[in-house]
Amino acid sequence: MSRSDLTEAEWRILKDLLPIEPENHGRGRRPEQNRSIVNGILWRLRCGAPWRDVPPKYGSWNTIYRRFRRWNEAGVWETVAVTLAEVMADSGHYSIDSTTVRAHVSAAGGKGGLRAKPLADPKAA
Repeated sequence: MSRSDLTEAEWRILKDLLPIEPENHGRGRRPEQNRSIVNGILWRLRCGAPWRDVPPKYGSWNTIYRRFRRWNEAGVWETVAVTLAEVMADSGHYSIDSTTVRAHVSAAGGKGGLRAKPLADPKAA
């Protein structure tokens, strides 16, 4: 996915994976507005900002948060992840994490540290 809002191609894949919300008697966002809500969720996850800081162009932060939680509890995000992985594999797109974390030389068993030095003077006993 891009760093901005969902593209048409991304939305076509994603929209059928989202549940249709029950009739809410005129309150809250309509299911047709799920794209804006998903864009708000992605913005929040990408930026790491508090839910209240989601830009108003995506809708009410509270609606976005509640929809995110409801979908999370229903297992929607697991289904989305599996489906997107299958789509990416079918299209030949793969994501490989090549993160490297360097450790201090003593963490790798190198010379030095406590093990190379006696803890007490052997002559002191």
